[in-house]
Amino acid sequence: MSALMDWKHLSFAHPFYLGLLLLIPFMIWWQARGRKNNNPALRLTTLQGVQHMKPTARVRFRPALFALRLIALAFLAIALARPRSSNVTESIDSEGIDIVISLDVSGSMLAQDFKPNRIDAAKAIALDFIDRRPTDRIGFVIFAGESFTQCPITIDHNVLKEQVSNVKSGALVDGTSIGMGLATAVDRLRNSHAKSKVIILLTDGVNNTGLIDPNTALEIAKAYKVRVYTVGIGTEGQAPYPVQTPFGMQTQMMPVQIDEPLLRQIAGQTGGKYFRATGNSSMAAIYQEIDKMEKTRVEISSYKHYAELFFPFACIALICLALEMLLRYTVFRSIT
Repeated sequence: MSALMDWKHLSFAHPFYLGLLLLIPFMIWWQARGRKNNNPALRLTTLQGVQHMKPTARVRFRPALFALRLIALAFLAIALARPRSSNVTESIDSEGIDIVISLDVSGSMLAQDFKPNRIDAAKAIALDFIDRRPTDRIGFVIFAGESFTQCPITIDHNVLKEQVSNVKSGALVDGTSIGMGLATAVDRLRNSHAKSKVIILLTDGVNNTGLIDPNTALEIAKAYKVRVYTVGIGTEGQAPYPVQTPFGMQTQMMPVQIDEPLLRQIAGQTGGKYFRATGNSSMAAIYQEIDKMEKTRVEISSYKHYAELFFPFACIALICLALEMLLRYTVFRSIT
């Protein structure tokens, strides 16, 4: 019964038999027409002697024979149409890509040349990128003067997105350690068996601190065959930075300094590519380009199974037809 109520997965193998249902209104019309044109079998000069007679139970219930015939026809038409419930199972074969997003969260990422600022814009666009990669494992690393794994590579993107959303500038010692950010991201992919291992490293500054030199981190990435896409974040020239003064937080214009030669070197030697993001739209376009270049092959095989549901309808049709014939030739038997 539950399968019959599941209209979403209900179908008919031979739906043209449902056209037999159109006979029902025609039969009702024909029955009504026959009663209207029916001539009395016995003519009386007056009805005075029989007008107070009540019809017997046989007379009152005789229309039930016609109703049984209509029900039998309706259920027979449905049974011939072969209703069936379908169940679809899918087998997904995916050559997933393991990706780590390594994001600079130093104080300079609060610059307002992006809306509302660099770090919030980077987070919002990263969340959209994660949504477009449902079959890939993705991790998240943050770095400033040091580095930290915010989320290991995982297929649970809800947890990952929550960790990305919770990141704020100032969570780590200030500074810019590109080497640490890259090395920690490589470490997350060190034991990966994925066909492709990718790092997206985003920074707005120049390496000025950290325990690992960027060139050392680059050699580690090459050793583990990790492809690195680097993104320099910041407009050309100067950008408004929030600065704490004795009079409160104020915005000052300061020069944008990005070590583009280093970022190009890292990307070029690992088989990746360097991008420069100067605003929200250009950063979104960069993620879209990376998404196109790092395509995951996914094969989905669908199997549809059917459960036949015609048998109950056929049984009801036969029962109604047999009952109609039995009553017609016994209880409601007519001499005419």
